Amino acid sequence: MSEQHQPIEGGTAERKLGGIGSRILFEDAKVRIWELALAPGERSDVHRHDLDYYLVQIGGDRIAVEPEPDSAGEYRDYFAADVVPGVVVPMKRGGVETAVNVGEQPYYEIIVELKDA
Repeated sequence: MSEQHQPIEGGTAERKLGGIGSRILFEDAKVRIWELALAPGERSDVHRHDLDYYLVQIGGDRIAVEPEPDSAGEYRDYFAADVVPGVVVPMKRGGVETAVNVGEQPYYEIIVELKDA
């Protein structure tokens, strides 16, 4: 996962930001496609969504999002939900968060970032 350093809002400390997924599957001038795979109890890197994107849930039973205090995304509070394989969720850029597999099954999703033209 790629790593960035970003000042934490309201302070001088820096946090490390990782990639939004486990690995990039495909990238061209229009999209970047990631996979995210998390074992039960596993957490993603803290990451920032700089582009609008779609989530495609593939497998798992329960997933949570832990937003950072300076998140400007759609979820600004802790959010957990059941996984619905095949569901596609459009999301807006701006979120700074960690995904957490709070279920008992491995979690798997595809993330399709839409690059700005």
